[in-house]
Amino acid sequence: MKKGDSANNKGFTIIEVALVLAIAGLIFMMVFIALPALQRSQRDTRRRDDMLTFLSTVKKYQQNNRGALPTGTNVVAKYRTTKGDGTSWQDFYDHYLGDDFTDPGGDHYRLEVYQCDAQPDNACAGSYADGTKSVYASAFPYNDYSMVVVTQAVCSGDKAVGSSNVRRLAVLYRLEGAGVYCANT
Repeated sequence: MKKGDSANNKGFTIIEVALVLAIAGLIFMMVFIALPALQRSQRDTRRRDDMLTFLSTVKKYQQNNRGALPTGTNVVAKYRTTKGDGTSWQDFYDHYLGDDFTDPGGDHYRLEVYQCDAQPDNACAGSYADGTKSVYASAFPYNDYSMVVVTQAVCSGDKAVGSSNVRRLAVLYRLEGAGVYCANT
C-alpha cells in the first residue's frame, strides 16, 4: 500500500456524522414537543363538535316536546338504563344522548345544569332548583368531562349571560388547551 492511497478513500468524517445526528435529534425533539399540543388540539376540536351535537340533540328534544327544555337543574353523571318520566335532564341524557356520549378521554360527559337568574345580557348566577348551590358564570365548576348547561342563557364570549327567552340555553366547556368554549341554541 502506498502512502497516498488513503487520501483517495471516500467516506464521511466524524464531524459530518455528528452534525447529521445532531440535526436528526433536533427534528425528533421538535416532533415530540409538538405532538402533545397537537393531540390536545384534536381532543378540544372533538369536544367542540360534541357540544354542537349536544345542542342539535337538544333542538330535536324541543321539537318532540313543543319547544320545552328538559326540566330541573342537577348534575347528570352518566348514562343509566332506568326510566323516568321523560322530562328531566337525566331522561334526556338517557334517551337522546345514550351511552356513546363520551369525552375523547373515554369517560362519559357530565352535564351540570344550572338556571340563569340574571336579567338579559347580564352575567348569570346559576343555582340548583333547591337552592343548594349558587355560582357565577365566570366561575362555573368545570370538572373533568363536565359540560355546564345554563338554561335561559346565551353565550357572550366565554360566559353565559341572561336571556329573556326561557327556551334558550348556553353550554360551556373548559378546554384542555386553554380557555372556555361556549355555544348556545
